[in-house]
Amino acid sequence: MIRTGEQYKDSVRDNREVYMNGERVKDVTKHPMFKPIVDVRARVFDMQHEAETAHVMTVEQNGKINAVGNALPYTEQDWWSKRRATDTVMEDVGGVVTRVGDETVGEMWSLFDGQDVLNEVDPQFSRNIQTHINRVLTEDPFHVSANTDPKGDRSKAPQDQDPDMLLHVVKETDEGIVVRGAKFETAAAYANQAFTKPTIANWGDAALSDYAVGFICDLSSPNLKFICRGGFAGAGGGCPRANQKDYPLANKFDEVDTMVIFDNVLVPWENVLFYRHTKAAAFIRSTLHRYSAFAYVQRTLKMADMMIGAALFNARQTGLEKQPAVQEKLSTLAVWREGINAHLTAAITLGETSPAGLMMPNQSLLYTGRCAALNQLNEMMHITRELCGGQICVTPNLATFTAPETKPWMDKYYTINDEWCADDRRKLLAYARDLLNSDYAGHRLTFQLFAQSAPFAQMSAVYRNFDWEATLDFVQKSADLSNNVRESSRCDGGDPAIQKWFAKAEQLRAAE
Repeated sequence: MIRTGEQYKDSVRDNREVYMNGERVKDVTKHPMFKPIVDVRARVFDMQHEAETAHVMTVEQNGKINAVGNALPYTEQDWWSKRRATDTVMEDVGGVVTRVGDETVGEMWSLFDGQDVLNEVDPQFSRNIQTHINRVLTEDPFHVSANTDPKGDRSKAPQDQDPDMLLHVVKETDEGIVVRGAKFETAAAYANQAFTKPTIANWGDAALSDYAVGFICDLSSPNLKFICRGGFAGAGGGCPRANQKDYPLANKFDEVDTMVIFDNVLVPWENVLFYRHTKAAAFIRSTLHRYSAFAYVQRTLKMADMMIGAALFNARQTGLEKQPAVQEKLSTLAVWREGINAHLTAAITLGETSPAGLMMPNQSLLYTGRCAALNQLNEMMHITRELCGGQICVTPNLATFTAPETKPWMDKYYTINDEWCADDRRKLLAYARDLLNSDYAGHRLTFQLFAQSAPFAQMSAVYRNFDWEATLDFVQKSADLSNNVRESSRCDGGDPAIQKWFAKAEQLRAAE
């Protein structure tokens, strides 16, 4: 039930229409800007089979071996297993990879929870989500996410401009729906399927809207085009071998972002999860990250480890660690890091039962943890830059450290002591530069901030899930306020269908 790395590579050698820098890519598994990250994803598949890691990466369910990241979570232990598997992957490959599948499959579990909403449209859609969750388990695909459209002029409804600015249905057939438009999807060019759903946008006020559509897209489908941004792997010119050593993270972990063009793509009915139902679209936007946010926050935790490690190595090798000002900045990084860790740990420990009977991380703790991690990320990166010092922006590349004419001078001025030779010093500075200062570093900062919606939407998730009523109850009693005042301050409800779902979730939570 689980694939090998080579089986995964074979699955994306399907003549898909991929473009990089304006040129058609013949094989994404071999192209220099795709190969490093494809190899990393293949490595994750192989770890499911190797004796040293198989017990961490897999779980037996109903007599079958499945990837632990794809398995539905029913207990607190299931989440500890997922967390351990993700840490094992990051430690094995030596860096942070956002898109490997476990961070996206959780978005489908949100629809699994919302089958009452789907049944309002058509019971077949509810059955479809169950079918696809089982298919992810049994076929072990590389599953990604499609959210963001080009959008166009956001002051206008999609119907009042080029309608393709938001993905929409253009035709229904006996076989399925035909969709047109575009989506930005990280890793789509080398993935197997994408959960495609509406973005945060005005998809129309009508109850039935061609823009309110969600489906599983087979990324080998005809009429798909993948237009990729230029990759960071191999960027910068010079000797490819030297460049890999000068930018060790960019050359291994760049997850190429892609604009996927849907040029009248047929989506079979069995792959449609909801269609022409704005309530379902609103529901998925409001609950989309209830599981997947955990994986993103965990990746930010690992980024924090990378930043602290780079800063601490630099402080210790140069003898600055004992200075109070340096200790204060290191402690600031540690407080941020442990805040993320605490939110993740508490979200598991105080997990909640979902309407479908799944174990979901405590929603308020998970979403506040995400905001605590990401809202401070840029500040923490700048503190790390300070701790690493100015040499991360002035140190020459590897070629200067190895050329006969310049090597003696590099050895003289970059060797610190018997333990820290010039080569190790260069490696650390190159790593820190790529982590903090390079084009890749800037891209990662922006990506982390927006990968799970814009910051305002992340704060909106906090607003929807924090227990405001408990604070009002306390202040009512503490200030001796009347019941009339208390009743007038209760939540007004919002969309009835979504509120009905949330009410069911709250009943389960109270019963525990």
